[in-house]
Amino acid sequence: MATLVGTSGWQYKDWRGTFYPQEVPQRLWLETYAETFDTVESNNAFYRLPSPESFAGWRDRTPDGFVMAVKASRFLTHIKRLADPAEPVERLMNAASALKDKLGPILLQLPPTLKADPERLSRCLDCFPKHVRVAVEPRHPSWWTDEVREILAARDAALCWADRLGRPLNPFWRTAGWGYVRLHEGRATPFPSYGDTSLKTWARRVGEAGWRDAYVYFNNDSGGAAVRNARRFARLV
Repeated sequence: MATLVGTSGWQYKDWRGTFYPQEVPQRLWLETYAETFDTVESNNAFYRLPSPESFAGWRDRTPDGFVMAVKASRFLTHIKRLADPAEPVERLMNAASALKDKLGPILLQLPPTLKADPERLSRCLDCFPKHVRVAVEPRHPSWWTDEVREILAARDAALCWADRLGRPLNPFWRTAGWGYVRLHEGRATPFPSYGDTSLKTWARRVGEAGWRDAYVYFNNDSGGAAVRNARRFARLV
């Protein structure tokens, strides 16, 4: 089993002096990041979809074997709420495909107010190319049904396993042969770090999931907690 561990984003100013040396300019932060981690989740794509040229630039600036997951645009997930998905999915893939072999999974993080709509989810997933991995992070409890689970499994789409404050936010469904994990916020000091007990629990959980490979991202960026936790987690797995 291969487990790729990284952070949700890499352009955080408060990482200067803790993760990024003071003398390294921000334009070289991705290269510096890739010296430590094999993957990153591009969560800025959620707010504004980067151009194909930007994705191609990131591909060229990272080493062989590096993988970039892409968080789908909020236009698709939060404004359209998965309705009429064909055009926004096509636009997303036209841009992100410039990563070529470095393109990792696409993450669909659903708004917490979006109640379960299996047909809408099914239509959206069908718009993605068959070779593209898609992870789905629902955030309303109405999604936890057998029908939703079957839709994900039929398309080898991963249910995102997520955590906030040491509490899992989802059932531990294994809907694909691969896994996707997001750790949003820990309870340890300094906040929002994860403590070693939580990290070991999650490392065991990932190891026992039976996936061929897994992508694990720390989203607790404040104060560099994500970097510290991701480094420790990578050692544990």
